[in-house]
Amino acid sequence: MYSIADAARALRAGETTSAALIESAIALADRHDADLGVYLTRFDETARRQARQADDERARGLDRGILHGIPIAVKDNIAVADGPTTAQSLVHDRAWGMGLDAPVVARMKAAGAIITGKTTTMEFGCGVPDSGKPFPLPRNPWELTRWAGGSSSGTASGIAAGLFPAGLGSDTAGSIRMPAAFCGVTGLLPTFGRVPKSGCVPLGYSLDRVGPLARTAADCAAVLEVIAGAHPSDPDSVDGVDGVFTSGPPMLDLAGLRVGLARREDLPLPADPELSGVFDRAIGVLVACGADVDEIALPYRRETTTATFVTALAEGLAYHRNDLRQRWDGYFVAARGLLAKGALVSGADYVQAQRVRRVAQTAMSELFDRIDVIVCPTAAITAPRFDQLVDAAGHQDDAGVFGMLDTAYWNALGTPVLALPMGFGADGLPLSLQIAGPAFGEATILRVGEVFQQHTDWHTQVPPIRTAVVA
Repeated sequence: MYSIADAARALRAGETTSAALIESAIALADRHDADLGVYLTRFDETARRQARQADDERARGLDRGILHGIPIAVKDNIAVADGPTTAQSLVHDRAWGMGLDAPVVARMKAAGAIITGKTTTMEFGCGVPDSGKPFPLPRNPWELTRWAGGSSSGTASGIAAGLFPAGLGSDTAGSIRMPAAFCGVTGLLPTFGRVPKSGCVPLGYSLDRVGPLARTAADCAAVLEVIAGAHPSDPDSVDGVDGVFTSGPPMLDLAGLRVGLARREDLPLPADPELSGVFDRAIGVLVACGADVDEIALPYRRETTTATFVTALAEGLAYHRNDLRQRWDGYFVAARGLLAKGALVSGADYVQAQRVRRVAQTAMSELFDRIDVIVCPTAAITAPRFDQLVDAAGHQDDAGVFGMLDTAYWNALGTPVLALPMGFGADGLPLSLQIAGPAFGEATILRVGEVFQQHTDWHTQVPPIRTAVVA
C-alpha cells in the first residue's frame, strides 16, 4: 500500500518512475479486478503513454507538483475524455460528455496526474448493486462477500486494495464517505461550491459534490488543492476562503482545538458491538493531542436529514422523469424505485425542505462560532453483505443498512466533512470517524485528520484480498 506522498517522494528521489507505478497498477488490476469489480473502463495504453511523458518531463526539470506522474482513478459518473461515462447504467446516453474532461479531471491532468480508468458506482449514484445488469459488482477487499459502499464504490475499493493511491468520487447523501468507511480509507466531502461539479452526471443539483478519496487526509488535501476553485461551467462553484490546504506549518498537536462531540441520541443506534469503544478511543486520541471536547446537539438533525432525501428525490426525478417514463425496465430496480419516489414530493414539500436547510445552516453556523469541528461516527455498522441491501422486492432497504449511516445530514448543510478509519468492528471490518467543519473549513478538518493519523495506524492497515469469490 502506498500514498500519494510516498509515491511523490520516491519519484523525486529517483527510487521509482511513473512508468513503473503504472505497470504495477496494471498488473494489480489484472490480478485482482475480476474479483473486486473496481473498474468499468481501463485506460492502460493511454496511462502508459502519459507515464512516459511524466518521466520525460521530470528528467527535463519540469515538476507539475505532488500529483505529477501519480496514478489516479475517476468514478464513472465524471466525464473523462479518454473514454465513455456510463454512470453504470444502460439508460445513460454514452455520448454524454464524450471526448471532454470534467473541470476536475482537466485540473488533475494539468497537474500531471495519470488517469488509470473509470471506476464502478451505483446506477446514477443511487440505489444498490444489481447482479442482473452487465456491470461489475463492486466488492470490498476486506471481505469479498461484502459491499464496497455506494456510490463511489470502485474508487474506495481500488484504493484499499492498492490498485491506485487516490481517486475522485461524488457525494449527494454519503457517496464518498460511505465507501471510504466500509473500505477503510479516507474520503473528503468538500464544502458545496468549493469544487466544480459540472461534468458530473447530476443526481441532486443542490446537493452533489465532487471530492477526493485517498489513503490519508494529507493525500486528500493534495488532491483538493488541485481540483478546488471556481469554474465558469458551474455557477455554484466559488473561490472560497482558506484556499490552500497543503502549505503552512504542520499541525503537530490539537492544543486549543474546540471539538463538539455529537451526543449519542443524535446518532443511529450502534449496531456493531465494537462501535462505542472504538469511537471512545478515537475521541481519546484527540484529547491526548490537546483537544477540548464537549458534547453538543446537532441542530435539527432529523429534519435536516429528511430535507436531504426530499431534495435528492425531487431533483433526481427532475433529471430522470422522461427516461423513467420511456425506459423504465432499463433502470436497475433499486434506482428506479428511489427516483420514482420523487413523484410523491410536492412542490410545497420541496420548498419546505429548502426552508429547513436554511434554518439548519444558520444554526450550524452559529454553533461553529463556539467550536472548531464536530466529530461522530460515519456509520453504526461495518460493510454489509450484499443480501442485506435490499428487501424481498429488490428495493433499497432504507430501514436497515441505510438507516445505520450518519452521512446525509451534512449534505443539506453544505459543510465539509472528512471520513477516516478509526478501528475495526466485531467482524474485523473497518469503522470510520467523521470530522465536520464550518463552510470552507477544509484546511482545519484536514489538519485534524492528519494529526489523528499521525497518532494512529488504522489508515495503514492492509485488507486480505482474496482471489476467489464466495457468493
